Amino acid sequence: MDRKDIKLFIYHASQCDPKKCTGKKMARFELAKMFEKVNRIPRESILLDPMAEKALSPQDSSGKGITVLDCSWEHVEEVFPKLIKLNLQHRALPFLVAGNPVNFGRPFKLTSAEAFAAALYILGNKEQAQAVMSKFNWGHTFLELNHEPLEEYSTAKDSKEILSIQSEYI
Repeated sequence: MDRKDIKLFIYHASQCDPKKCTGKKMARFELAKMFEKVNRIPRESILLDPMAEKALSPQDSSGKGITVLDCSWEHVEEVFPKLIKLNLQHRALPFLVAGNPVNFGRPFKLTSAEAFAAALYILGNKEQAQAVMSKFNWGHTFLELNHEPLEEYSTAKDSKEILSIQSEYI
C-alpha cells in the first residue's frame, strides 16, 4: 500500500520542445506544480540532481516534496550549480534507462516525468509513480524496462546500499 502522495514541483527552465515537455504535461494534469523562478522552489524539498554526491534512497524524507529541474540535457551542467545555494536536499537517481522515445534505452537520460516516477517508486509511492507514467503512451515502457532495479532500489536502507545495487547494473 502506498503512502500519502508526495508533492511534486517542477522548475521549468524553458529550454525544451514544448510539444515533448513531460513537465508541462504533468502540470496540465495537475500532477505537479510548475515554477519559472528559482526562488519559488519549495525549500527543503528533494531536488533530483544528476550531479549530487548522494543517491536518493528510501531513507530520504520527502515530506517537503520532490523538485525536478525541467531543462535540456545539453544545459544541465550550467543550470544545476546555480541551485546549490538553495536549502534543498540534492539527490541523484541511481542507474536507470530511459523509456521515452527521444532517449530510449539511454542510461540516466530521463525525462522529468521518468525522474519523478523513479523517485516516487524508490520512496515507496509506486501507485503515484504509475499514475504519473500513465499520462504518457510510452510511460509503461519506462516502468517495465526498469522494474527489477526499481524494486531493488525501493528496498535499500540507505544511499550506500543504493550505490551497491547500482553497481550490479552498470
